[in-house]
Amino acid sequence: MDGIARGCRRRVNASTTRRIDAGPLTDLPEGTMQMLWVDGTEPVLVLNVDGVVRAVQGICSHEYFELDKGFLTDGSLTCALHLSRFDLESGEPLDPPADEPLAVYPVAIEDGRIVFDYPG
Repeated sequence: MDGIARGCRRRVNASTTRRIDAGPLTDLPEGTMQMLWVDGTEPVLVLNVDGVVRAVQGICSHEYFELDKGFLTDGSLTCALHLSRFDLESGEPLDPPADEPLAVYPVAIEDGRIVFDYPG
């Protein structure tokens, strides 16, 4: 499963991004998610849903709450705090109170490792 993962909402100019290694694909079984902290301060949630690996901003866009405490259902991620639901492909909110999308980062699988492009 090498190559670009499906579901990247936006492409970012490669000169303005960094490549982040999120670890081996074998550490992220299907149906699971894992929070990573870029530079120890920026949360990114990496998910494996139906064999598609995605990376999204790790904090709810409505109110500061870590999304790894939420749950996955039918191609969406639900924040456990106020039950806002987000589309995993686009990051768009599906239910209030959230009205801003989550950032979605381009993901690739390279030599069995999950990598994603992160701004900065």
